Amino acid sequence: MTSHSINKAITLFIIQLLLLVAGAGAQSSLTCIDISKIQLAKAITRWTDHAYISKENSVETVFTQLNYKPGNAIPGGTVPGNLVSKKLILRFQVCNTADTAVKIWFFPGFFYKRVTLYKQDGNTLKRLPVVTPHIKDNLGYCQISLAAYDSAIVYAELEFVRTYVNTIRPRLIHTDRIQTFVTQVRSENDDRNMATFVFCGLLLMMMLFSIANYLQGGNREFLYYSGYAFFLGGMLFTKALFDYHPNPVSNFFEGYFDFIMQGIGIMFYMIFMQKFLITRTNHPFLYRFYNFGIVLIVIALAAFSYFHYSTDNYVAELGIENLTKILLLSMTIVFLIYSVRKWNDKLLRYMFWGNLCLFIFSLLSFLSALAEDRFLPGLLGSALLYYEMGLFLELVLFLTGLNHKNRRLIIEQTKERERLRTENQMKEYEKELAVYKAQQEERQRISADMHDELGAGMTAIRLMSEIARNKMKESTPVEIERISHSADEVLNKMNAIIWSMNSGNDTLDNLVSYIRSYAIEYFEGTPIECRVLTPDNIDAIEITGDKRRNIFLCVKETLNNALKHSAASAIKIDFEINDKLLIRIADNGAGIDLQKLRQFGNGLKNIARRMESIGGTYHIENSNGTVTTLTLPL
Repeated sequence: MTSHSINKAITLFIIQLLLLVAGAGAQSSLTCIDISKIQLAKAITRWTDHAYISKENSVETVFTQLNYKPGNAIPGGTVPGNLVSKKLILRFQVCNTADTAVKIWFFPGFFYKRVTLYKQDGNTLKRLPVVTPHIKDNLGYCQISLAAYDSAIVYAELEFVRTYVNTIRPRLIHTDRIQTFVTQVRSENDDRNMATFVFCGLLLMMMLFSIANYLQGGNREFLYYSGYAFFLGGMLFTKALFDYHPNPVSNFFEGYFDFIMQGIGIMFYMIFMQKFLITRTNHPFLYRFYNFGIVLIVIALAAFSYFHYSTDNYVAELGIENLTKILLLSMTIVFLIYSVRKWNDKLLRYMFWGNLCLFIFSLLSFLSALAEDRFLPGLLGSALLYYEMGLFLELVLFLTGLNHKNRRLIIEQTKERERLRTENQMKEYEKELAVYKAQQEERQRISADMHDELGAGMTAIRLMSEIARNKMKESTPVEIERISHSADEVLNKMNAIIWSMNSGNDTLDNLVSYIRSYAIEYFEGTPIECRVLTPDNIDAIEITGDKRRNIFLCVKETLNNALKHSAASAIKIDFEINDKLLIRIADNGAGIDLQKLRQFGNGLKNIARRMESIGGTYHIENSNGTVTTLTLPL
């Protein structure tokens, strides 16, 4: 045996002897943990005794009276709820066999809000100085320092965060390897946290989508859904963000605020369901049912807050949380049964499947949380993952239901608009005609004289030609027919000239009204049904008489060609007004043969020339009939 080995053996014997004397024989069952041999971290549960005391007591006064249990009696899972409100006392022995002083970090585990270390000195305890590592989240880390060949019995007084995930896993960490230890511990759940962050991103998108829908359409249910996404996403995000980060903020969220956010989120979801399904009128039972659920959540959150901040009864606090979750699962079952009874409602069916997925995975999450590590290994044992999967499937089916509802709403709104437009079309025409007649009274003198003198003369010519034709009957000369026809044409042209000359008509809405009036009258008594679509509101834009006249003549020529050549049963005139005036005239006839335009003579050329003269464009095409487009920049 070498001299070094002999010295080491003698040193260990001396240390054990000193421990035996210092502990007066009461701690002889403790095994000495050599901190000089720790390279990274060492779990010390099996070498640690433990006991519980009330929060009113201090380990300094009762440490000799406690009935300590050995490390193998420490629960491998979470701490029972009836012990969370008490103080946990850990006792272990450390020694240093090195020939230099050694420092080590003690870390009891996560979710401890206060950690205090003591060193036994005879029959008293001496509090160790508070030294924490220079890392961001250092709550719970305490330093133990031993001189060369020294030893000590250490007591740790711990206060739990009030949560159901408390565990007892004390470790000793090498003083220079603490950052490595932190990184290693956090990396164990990187996959789970990454999945949570991705899902939180989806909830953020849904929140922004819901807010955008609310701002555009004023549908309040989207505002409630954004609240649901915000609070549920906030709960999941903070869980992942503060996972394995021992600090006061993490303890606040884990011990209290995560349940509050979850409850508020579910409350927003119930209000959203009331609005989205229109339960007040369509499903009165669900309306009252969700009102009951909202009241239930408010009472549960108030009671939970009271027990959390005003009492030490964590068992009651945990019972309220678990009972609330069970009641919410029961409410989901009631909703599913109701949805089956109303299976003909397609929108309710989408919500049924979404809530069914959420119920199944919420139940798996609840069972996983109760079973702790005994549910499934690795990522599949994460209660949070199952809850997120349920929320994701519910989200997908909600979007499907939303698409169905929007499509149905658009169809209903379109039908209603068409019905109202059909009913109001004649009223609008009568109103425009009344305005036109009122404006006629204010015509300029020259237009009034032309109407009175020339109009009366042309009317007389037409009447006399009709009388002559009736008298001659079958022997009516062709000239008389031409006189009657010419009289009609002159009257129409004269009216158009008078209209274009009147400066009171120099507005875009007047032009639209005139063309609409002319088109409807022109096809009256013909096989062609005419529809004119105009904007609901037309700005008071000035347009000169020359432009009005040329546009009107182009429209008139197009309508004349449609009546003569299209063999159509319907024609539609559509006005679009923004930074330009666009008039689209489409019929459902045989269509125009763009290779054979002689049958139209100079009509199409005149249209193109007129539009070009006023700075506009003209286009004709064959698309299930003939489509003529006139465009004029405003």
